[in-house]
Amino acid sequence: MIDHQRLHDLNQSKQAEHQLRLGYLSDLLSRRGLDAQDVIQQLVQFQVAIPSWALGTGGTRFGRFPLGGEPRNLEEKIQDIGLLNQLNGSSNSISLHIPWDIPKDVAAIQQRLQEQKLVIDSVNSNTFQDQKEQAYSYKFGSLCHTEQGVREQAIQHNIECVRYGEQLGAKTHTVWLADGSNFPGQQHFRRAYQRTQESLAAIYEALPSDWTMLIEYKPYEPNFYSMIIPDWGTSYSLCQQLGKQAQVLVDLGHHLPNTNIEQIVGRLLHFGRLGGFHFNGSMYGDDDLTTGSMKPFQLFLIFNELVDGAQDSAVSNPAVAYMIDASHNTKDPLEDLLQSVDNILGAYAKALLVDRAQLGEYQQHNDVVRAEELLRDAFLTDVRPLVQAAYRQAGGAIDPISAYRTAGVREQLIQQRGKLSLSTGL
Repeated sequence: MIDHQRLHDLNQSKQAEHQLRLGYLSDLLSRRGLDAQDVIQQLVQFQVAIPSWALGTGGTRFGRFPLGGEPRNLEEKIQDIGLLNQLNGSSNSISLHIPWDIPKDVAAIQQRLQEQKLVIDSVNSNTFQDQKEQAYSYKFGSLCHTEQGVREQAIQHNIECVRYGEQLGAKTHTVWLADGSNFPGQQHFRRAYQRTQESLAAIYEALPSDWTMLIEYKPYEPNFYSMIIPDWGTSYSLCQQLGKQAQVLVDLGHHLPNTNIEQIVGRLLHFGRLGGFHFNGSMYGDDDLTTGSMKPFQLFLIFNELVDGAQDSAVSNPAVAYMIDASHNTKDPLEDLLQSVDNILGAYAKALLVDRAQLGEYQQHNDVVRAEELLRDAFLTDVRPLVQAAYRQAGGAIDPISAYRTAGVREQLIQQRGKLSLSTGL
């Protein structure tokens, strides 16, 4: 959609200023004993998956305002994510949502993925709403349901998701449950948990030996009195019962206000149970806003824990799967995703600047002010030149959003797909 010559020309127009800013920052970091290129290389290697359902406009129960040119099928979703990856070099994988992303022609999908230099990293099940062809309703739960038939239907759906993922080379299955209750007395807490554990065990048994099952948690919504897996502790306990292939998934929007998410990250790293992240931003609850748009300092502190764990030989946590999980109600979805990746890489870059040996000294001697100032100094550093250099070295655009707009990508998509096209899987 943006040919290489056009991308080269767009970069040339910004090259002089970029080099000036990068040179200044590189010199500044060198004075601190840091190698800018080393940081840039780590940014180049960082990849965050794009979910198939985030490519169209979201909405609320009050309405949805599509902007046109949205992907109507899996093939067009691959095209859009290929464009994102062309612009930033950091989005080379796709997370699928079943039943919307069931491949009709596996060989053809594999060919498209190769052409776009993409992979399928994970599959996500859906038992939070009913499909036309299903025999039983999930109105009162799925894996926790009191009726065996409902539970078995939900179990088979999850196993089916894994089978589709196998066809496309995925290695991760994500389970998020909407199961819970709205009123006191509606559900027996302990029995519902036990039924959920048994259902997950049946899915886990069908998991290939080289796969990971991510178990997500959420304190409320769609149920508001109780949720089957409301917190990281419940998810952790289920993982402990299932086995090593089960890991906790942290969604940044799935926490009560003012929750110390970075501490949760530290705990899970210590236990070796941090399996994945769903990035987004929130002000009040599960708002699914642009990552880093509301609480950038918290995002940095989370990456501070991630980097600390990655650099600590005592931590034996497996590789973490990263994905953006957002809903774009008022923005162009592709621009929103480009912004999210930019903020994620920025937070990661800042965390890489932290002098961990010095921070450890301050912590050991209880020097509260010095420890906090060290973190603030890294956070307040303008690392945008490093992120832009990573884009450029990965073959992308120095300024992805500017390139996207200058090339008129949304207008091209509307011309190809129509003004009224709607994305699936939302």
